[in-house]
Amino acid sequence: MRYVAFLRGVNLARQRRLDMKALARLLDDLGYEDSKTFLQSGNAVLTSPKSAAQVKRELERGIASELGLETEVFLRAKAQLAKVVAANPLEHVVEKPSWYQVSFLASKLPAKAARELEQADVAPEQVVVLGREIYAWYPSGMQRSGLTQLLTERKLGISSTARNWNTVTKLLALAQG
Repeated sequence: MRYVAFLRGVNLARQRRLDMKALARLLDDLGYEDSKTFLQSGNAVLTSPKSAAQVKRELERGIASELGLETEVFLRAKAQLAKVVAANPLEHVVEKPSWYQVSFLASKLPAKAARELEQADVAPEQVVVLGREIYAWYPSGMQRSGLTQLLTERKLGISSTARNWNTVTKLLALAQG
């Protein structure tokens, strides 16, 4: 199975540093095939016959024990990520892909929380919840965004990690190889 791994909260400014070359070595040491890292924000593609739950657990333990960083790993199979990209519910409004983000959730939001989030008054920003992903469009950037405040773990009650649209589509292309 081909997977894409998103590591939460690594290499943000000078905090929670993770050497991507060391991560690449760890992926090889764990026996994953055709593994690659992408950018400094903690992204990887890999192939393993193991289940997603096994790979997630193995990566989290390996990163903690071998690289000294406790982080959550969000894993999507190549087919799942392809569906995320194909869905693209805000493609008709997005003008700048780097200001369009997908948050990958640890689990699906409860229906009530998803409705409340989608009905929040954050215009001109827009948000759509589909499955275990939240699509967010920031037409004026994220610095003073009201929407970013609604997408925190504290507000959602679920952990997540976000990547901009450029990164998501490039990771899918890498996974499709």
